[in-house]
Amino acid sequence: MTPVTRAALVLGLAFLYAPILVLVAYSFNASSLVTVWGGFSTRWYGVLFADEPLIAATWVSFRVAVLSSLIATVLGTLAALALERHGRFRGRFLFTGLVYGPMVMPEVMIGLSLLLMFIGIGFDRGLATLVVAHATFCTGFVAVVVAARLRGLDPTLEEAAADLGAGPLRVLLTVTLPLLAPAVVAGALLAFALSLDDLVIASFVSGPGSTTLPMRLYSRVRLGVNPEINAASTLLIALVGVAVLAASWLTARRGGTG
Repeated sequence: MTPVTRAALVLGLAFLYAPILVLVAYSFNASSLVTVWGGFSTRWYGVLFADEPLIAATWVSFRVAVLSSLIATVLGTLAALALERHGRFRGRFLFTGLVYGPMVMPEVMIGLSLLLMFIGIGFDRGLATLVVAHATFCTGFVAVVVAARLRGLDPTLEEAAADLGAGPLRVLLTVTLPLLAPAVVAGALLAFALSLDDLVIASFVSGPGSTTLPMRLYSRVRLGVNPEINAASTLLIALVGVAVLAASWLTARRGGTG
């Protein structure tokens, strides 16, 4: 690596992560002014955990993230199996576009489309619409992770199980899924992180009593930033970071053992 590329790398990382580090540091600021350092303190974390609206929004985000990641994991795994284990079939091109389309579409378009669909079918917006929307958005990401693992699996293992008399379902449950387990878990963690962090789609499809944590934080930031917001953002960053790092570790582990 040349000095120029090294300097570009350092500047790029600083541009991306320096604001996050500043936010984390000022979440421990004793002063109520976010731009004035008043000493180290954890008082704002205590204020945060006593803030009932934020706690309620956090609980909504957790429920939506857990439910939508479970649905996305099941649908994404099945989609990956269909694409990687069943070769060419009628409608494969359309099916591939439907699975991977939400990954490249603007979130505003996804949110608006889902909103119009829910209004058209007369479905009241709330927790259920949030779960459906996030599952739709996250399924493609799970499918990508699981499909990558499937392409690296030795098909002779499944063929050997079939030759020994195991039916397709038993091969799937006793051979394929155990080998896919790290990728499936990695996809689930990625879907959980994406759902927990989403603001745009949730803004379109949420309803009364289903305000998520990012939505609550955004509404408060519009009125001004305070250290409590920094504390909440720090915890959200930590949670999403742990989920992404765990997914990356599982992906690297399956790549090394596959």
